[in-house]
Amino acid sequence: ARRVAEMLRQNPRVERVYYPGLPEHAGHDIATRQMRGYGGMVSFTLKGGFAAAQHVGKTVRLFTLAESLGGVESLMCHPVTMTHGSIPKEVREARGVVDGLLRLSVGIEDAEDLLADLQAALSGA
Repeated sequence: ARRVAEMLRQNPRVERVYYPGLPEHAGHDIATRQMRGYGGMVSFTLKGGFAAAQHVGKTVRLFTLAESLGGVESLMCHPVTMTHGSIPKEVREARGVVDGLLRLSVGIEDAEDLLADLQAALSGA
């Protein structure tokens, strides 16, 4: 997940990355004190909004779209169309759940394969 977060934050199509292992994350200091490693959850917002998020979700090959995250396999969730779909748009956006947000649960697959999969999907976003 750390490598995925670092790759995402360098990608020009990514607006913002949410991962406590990144120094710029608001909870980085407390995560460093309380955690051994920073976990497998990574969220990121794409500059292209809804269309970009849909493209990435349809293009990835190793990440499976799923509402429930946390298995050993890599999973992806688009909250606007999945977990938060019933919440009015203005309420979602006020809480940071914007159209371009994707959430990842990074699994045990080879890191290089996951990075290549995401980079390929992002190239067309």
